[in-house]
Parts: sequence; C-alpha cells; structure tokens
Amino acid sequence: MPRRRTVILAADPAGIAAAAGLLRDGHLVAFPTDTVYALGALATDARAVAAVFRAKGRGEANALPVLLADAADLPRVARDVPPAARRLAARFWPGELTIIVPARADLPPLLHGHSGTIATRVPAHEAARALIRAAGGPLTGTSANRSGAAPARTPAEVLAQLGGRIHAVLDGLAPGGTPSTVVDATATPPRVLRLGAVSADALRAALDGDVAV
Repeated sequence: MPRRRTVILAADPAGIAAAAGLLRDGHLVAFPTDTVYALGALATDARAVAAVFRAKGRGEANALPVLLADAADLPRVARDVPPAARRLAARFWPGELTIIVPARADLPPLLHGHSGTIATRVPAHEAARALIRAAGGPLTGTSANRSGAAPARTPAEVLAQLGGRIHAVLDGLAPGGTPSTVVDATATPPRVLRLGAVSADALRAALDGDVAV
C-alpha cells in the first residue's frame, strides 16, 4: 500500500478533534485503550475497514472487533440485542469484557467476516471513548500492529510496525495487562470463548449462573 507520513497527535481536545476528522474522512488512526493500542477506522465505512486489513496484513476471514463510546451505542452495530448482552454491558462496561452480538445487516460484511455476529466492547479509557464520540460512530478495535506481531503499547511501537501505513497515532500509553474476557451472547446460554480480566464467577453473578464456561 502507498507509504505516507504518519503524524503523532496529542491526546488533548485539539488532537482528538483532528484524529476524529481523519477518521470521518476514511483514514486510519491508532489510539490507546485500556489494554493495547487499537487501529481505528469508522466501523460503518467499508473502504476504511478494508484499509485496516491492508495496513495490518490481516486475512479477510478474520473479523474485526468494534469499540463503542457507551453501552447505549450497542444498537448502532447490533440487531436484536440479546437480554444477556444488555445485562453484561450494564454490569461490566466500560471495561475488559468483549460481548459478541448479532451484527446489523447494514455493517460492512468484511467487518464481521461474513459471520453475522460482531465482537463489541466499551474501553475503560477516557481518551479512547472521547475519540469514538468525536468521530461520530463506533471504531474498529483490532490491535495496532502487523498481523502476527506483538501488540503495541506506545506510539513508538505503533510507528515501528505501522508507520507510513496509517495517517496518525494518538499519543498516550496503553497499559497492556490481561486481555478482555470474551462472551458469545448469541448462544443460549451465553458461552465464554476466552477467560481474561473478567472472571467466570463475576459472569455467573451477573447472569444468575446462566452462562457456559
């Protein structure tokens, strides 16, 4: 893909506004979250979503997770939100729980790998949520690194892998740590696909024990 100069933007109101403008124009911006740096594109922009795959060198069969600014935004990417998903979102968002829900039919099929479901999360990171709000819609939340490489936690680590492939990096520090827990709320009962920061006991408490671990 064509090389370009990747700029670093401060995570202040002006920098967030500039990054949001780039995203609305269909460009890619890496930004810090409560885990690692994410590679953001507007999740509703099919061309931008395709650009994420090219920048990462990622196979198109691998769906992209989506980050939201607030639990109330879940219907923007999901249809027929399961009651269990609403309960989990109310209990654990913002936070390190990824919830798989039925995808809206108008989302780019490449976003969810033609699966009909989509992985969603609200990060516990104020700058990330501010960027999502300013951009005007949910953002892709895949890690900001080349496919198969180590996730990035700093702007320098992002630039080492994606410099020249994306338009901007929002300055900051992603703490790393334990990956999010992943729950498939389209299953009955909801099924844990990966245990991470949110424990099985916490999930059972939130769903009155009705969860497959």
